Amino acid sequence: MNLKAFRGYSLHNLRKDVLSGIVVGIIAIPLGLGFAIASGTDPATGLYTTIVAGILIALLGGCRFQIGGPTGAFVPVLLGIVLQFGFENLLIAGFMSGVLLIIFALCKVGSLIQYFPKATIIGFQSGIAVIIFAGQIPNFLGLHDIEKSEYFHLNMKEIAGNLQFLSSYSILTALICLGIVLTIPRLFPKIGKLSYLLAIIISSVVSSLFFSGKVETIGSIYGKIPSQIPMPQLPEITVEKVMMLLPSSFIIAILVGLQSLLTARVADEMTGVKHDSRKELIGQGVVNMVAPIFQGIPAAGEIARTVTNIKNGASSPIAGATHAVFVLIVVVLLAPYASFVSLASLAPVLMVVAWSISKKEQFAEIVKEKSSHSLVLIVTFLLTVFTNLTIGIGTGLGLSLLFYLISKVKAYQKQVNNAL
Repeated sequence: MNLKAFRGYSLHNLRKDVLSGIVVGIIAIPLGLGFAIASGTDPATGLYTTIVAGILIALLGGCRFQIGGPTGAFVPVLLGIVLQFGFENLLIAGFMSGVLLIIFALCKVGSLIQYFPKATIIGFQSGIAVIIFAGQIPNFLGLHDIEKSEYFHLNMKEIAGNLQFLSSYSILTALICLGIVLTIPRLFPKIGKLSYLLAIIISSVVSSLFFSGKVETIGSIYGKIPSQIPMPQLPEITVEKVMMLLPSSFIIAILVGLQSLLTARVADEMTGVKHDSRKELIGQGVVNMVAPIFQGIPAAGEIARTVTNIKNGASSPIAGATHAVFVLIVVVLLAPYASFVSLASLAPVLMVVAWSISKKEQFAEIVKEKSSHSLVLIVTFLLTVFTNLTIGIGTGLGLSLLFYLISKVKAYQKQVNNAL
């Protein structure tokens, strides 16, 4: 923990940190559940990840305001790993990504974040948003028995072929939730940050009272959520598994690094307090090595929760730790009630989150340029959506490098011509 954050610290700061942590914890609970389900894992893993990541990032991270946990950026990658290799191998890939992050930190890779092409970042983030949004269509429509694929077009084909089985009760539940999410921040701005949780609770209660047994819930699909954190257990790692999962763990590590350092940079701009990129990567590395031991999925710094933390007056890592402790208390005391949450209630929340992270304004601006950046953006976006994130980012980086080299060659030729 950065002791500089506690210079001049007072009871007023402590009160602000605790209150901010509770608000962020309330936001983190539905997102932890939702992102875990969207990633093809048990919903409880999202809560375990939130707790472990929140505490460790507060203790070890390089940004005093950073809130760590499951994020939307990982959804397509983690779902692909689960579908292809299974949950146990996802835990190993997450552990390996933690090791890679510490290596990145020791090699001072964090300082290279400023050189990562903006068009590539916007392209894959927009692609991720589309995948998350589309992935929630089955839950919105009540289509729970369809086959999932790691490919976007196959999932859309599966949904289209099963539209005759949609559930009007699920759709109505989802619309109630969506209406609450959209209206509470406008009508009651003081409690706007609680809109996700309130929407899920109210729509799930309405569903259980009036559509009992007709809308799938967390309990009916995944069973009850345990009221305790699982005992630590190391996944069985072999050389064969390491080689098989290395590409996946590498892309997870890249995503964690990008997401966390970009979030830390946003926090810097909002507060004027500079983060330590090396320390942040080490902290995220430890998080992703420890989380799998407690059945947790990969985690990173998350922009929306970090910004909420800052806006609620947080001044030290105590806020991040408080948010994790709050989620732990909720798990211990209220976990059985989470089983009654309807999946149709989670779908609109993740759809709204997807819309908010879509980078639509920046996407439109770069496309309007009609430049090499536009081509990089579009190619990265399309490949992320229709193939996978690894190919999308790799191709985007390759194209960016190619256009950079071409521009340098043209500039050199121009200098030679002028000299002649």
